[in-house]
Amino acid sequence: MLEKIETKKIALSARAIEKMKAGDKDKTDVGEYSGLRVGCGKTGVKSFKYRYRSPIDNSLKTITLGHYPALSLAEARVELQKLKLLRAQGVCPITQRKNSKVEEKIRQVVAADVLSVKNVVDLYLENVIEDKHIFDEQSNKKKIVKGSRAIKGQIEARRTLYVDVVSSIGEKAAVEITRKDIVSLIKGIIDRGAQVQAGKVLSELTAAYEYCIGLDYFPDTFANPGLLAKSSLKQTRIKLTANKRQRVLSEIELKAVLQWLPKSGFSKHHKSILLMTLWTGCRTGEICNAEWKDFNLEKATWHLRATKNGSERYVQLSRQCVDYLKKLEEIGGEYVFPSYRTGKPIAQKTITEAKWLLKEKTRAKKHSFKDEQLWPEEMEDWNPHDLRRTVRTGLSRLGCPSDVAEAVLGHSKKGIEGTYNLHGYENECAKWLQQWADFLDQETV
Repeated sequence: MLEKIETKKIALSARAIEKMKAGDKDKTDVGEYSGLRVGCGKTGVKSFKYRYRSPIDNSLKTITLGHYPALSLAEARVELQKLKLLRAQGVCPITQRKNSKVEEKIRQVVAADVLSVKNVVDLYLENVIEDKHIFDEQSNKKKIVKGSRAIKGQIEARRTLYVDVVSSIGEKAAVEITRKDIVSLIKGIIDRGAQVQAGKVLSELTAAYEYCIGLDYFPDTFANPGLLAKSSLKQTRIKLTANKRQRVLSEIELKAVLQWLPKSGFSKHHKSILLMTLWTGCRTGEICNAEWKDFNLEKATWHLRATKNGSERYVQLSRQCVDYLKKLEEIGGEYVFPSYRTGKPIAQKTITEAKWLLKEKTRAKKHSFKDEQLWPEEMEDWNPHDLRRTVRTGLSRLGCPSDVAEAVLGHSKKGIEGTYNLHGYENECAKWLQQWADFLDQETV
């Protein structure tokens, strides 16, 4: 007799739901979310359903929770837990739904008991921060509904909340979290020396709670514990932000850096990125993610699509920068500075890590660096972003107009000027960046 092979049940995912087509078999969730099903009707509409046995007569019931993607998977799971709690109390969800007044009371009281901190985080990330892939019935195609942040910001928000919130208090009931709980969480992050991270965690968690409060997932009397914690921490005058750096390399320091950099222990990619930062004034993160398709070396421009302020622009390239890139172009590939391990863009943090290693002589010696490759003892500390600030200061020192120097760095214009003055100063940027590159050449002599 052949033994029956059991197929491993897999939890529902947004990706699996998006792939469903009309006529596909219903997909079911597992574990604590067992009973949750999603089906795709003949018209392509996908619906979440809860299938259960009535506690009244043990008959099989199915109740519709909502349609995807208007109701996300995270929201459907929250609704499922609410209905399961009702059933455990001897109430049939379908019967209960008929009474709208009771349903509203259950929404405010029962939902708060079921909602965990992890649920709050997921609802916030999936419906506010991150992109959503939905099926457009009119065009019969998938489309992306953009989240409130760029991809890098989406990844950072999820990492921030999961590493320091979900890992520690994720399973606790969200309604039971108090001001003291949040203050204790934030102080723990500060104690490990991560003040900036502490500020980010507090801000993101407060926003997550605010989103769910706005959706009536909590009783009317519930106060956002994140806001209360912010008030308490403000009274203690605990600083949750980094000190604003004002480090600018002097002409003497800049000359020393330019002369040391070629023989330094930085990798070839790192040296190129630091040089491009000095030639263009761009952020190192923007340069790390550069793709060859965005460069027109004949016109000496780089189409910078992904910027911190969300405004794409054309970076003007000096003659020195173009000549340098032409030598790099022989490497080929999609990215200008790919990781040799993954083929993806090199991570920005590796530059700072390399700098730290070169400054720690004991550690550097273990990696067989030569003395001339190490950080010179007479050289004051500087960070990669300080080079960008040095470019801005250096342009002003050469006589570059402030508007042009700000355009070089890609800073957004403020107020009325930002609304009405849309001039990009491309020609002016090209002129002054060439003067700056010529100045840097003089410093290497």
